[in-house]
Amino acid sequence: MHRFLYNHRDELIERCKAKVARRPRREATAAQLANGVPIFLDQLTRTLEAQENGEVDESFRISGAAVGGATALSEMGLSAAAHGKELLALGFSVDQVVHDYGDLCQAITDLAVELDAPFSVDEFRTLNRCLDNAIADAVTEFGIWRDASVALQQTADENERLGVLVHELRNYLHTATLAFTVLESGKVPIGGATGAVLKRSLTSLAALLNLSLSQVRGTAEASQETAFSVASFVAEAKNGASLGASARGCTLSVRDVDAALAISGNRERLLAALANLLQNALKFTHADSEVTLSAHAEGDYVLVDVEDHCGGLPPGAASRIFQPFVQVGENKTGLGLGLSIARRSVEADGGVLTVRDVPGTGCVFTIKLPRRTLG
Repeated sequence: MHRFLYNHRDELIERCKAKVARRPRREATAAQLANGVPIFLDQLTRTLEAQENGEVDESFRISGAAVGGATALSEMGLSAAAHGKELLALGFSVDQVVHDYGDLCQAITDLAVELDAPFSVDEFRTLNRCLDNAIADAVTEFGIWRDASVALQQTADENERLGVLVHELRNYLHTATLAFTVLESGKVPIGGATGAVLKRSLTSLAALLNLSLSQVRGTAEASQETAFSVASFVAEAKNGASLGASARGCTLSVRDVDAALAISGNRERLLAALANLLQNALKFTHADSEVTLSAHAEGDYVLVDVEDHCGGLPPGAASRIFQPFVQVGENKTGLGLGLSIARRSVEADGGVLTVRDVPGTGCVFTIKLPRRTLG
């Protein structure tokens, strides 16, 4: 058999590639073949040759004894393990790992019948042993790396959820602290706008904690979505951001909004998204510059814009800026979650959040939501 495999190596590989190509969404890539059929075929050939020459130890060194009989991977086992890992990285399933070796067995059998090439019982036993060992090692390694990948993804998801909670808690606490500091100075009455900001920040903190608690308990309910005034929405966002602008020594300019404009959705969630955009703008805009908040209608949509003077984005940053934990500016004091949270919140209400880079000047972040009518 080893001479047959040596003489028809290329033909067998091509037949295996053809079998793979016939499966849905499959093709034999260079990466897939790197530790797959060609290497296995060479190792099988050397195993059979060693077996024929009576070199049993060499045969087992190359391909291993019966499954479970060895404590360390053979040469074939190491290659099969690498093959299993590669198939996982390519997005294949465990059954496709098994198919790769089954394809070769079928190709050998079919070609042997076509060419009337007889094989001994011992040769078939060796072939089956090699296939069993290779499949076992490939599937084992596939499972190990798949489980590790799942565990890493679960950890990443948990870290992101925790990061979102910490980020939002810190935002509300920061706004509440600024409001309290102003009130503590005695320069403004507690019943005015600053007092309202403090009250709203504490209310939002309580709501966020209650939501987190209900999610832990598995009792979170879907929020009610109603149409609301864009003008009052923008005015409320202005109250909270004004304190941040004063603390950072820049100007917050809010343009007049048409009183007839309305949008719908989870108002608290959308307000938090807009607050994240404003905090991001205030964080990166240059000292003594201006951050502008505006809203206007465009056809059947309402666009809410936050414009800053950060100087523009680094090359390629616009495509990455909304990804979790990505920070493209020099200021790394945050978690890199604000923009990711904002986009997710806007999309949850059927909207779109985009950024337009104005090189040398700054950025314009735009929330786009369907226009509604106030009842």
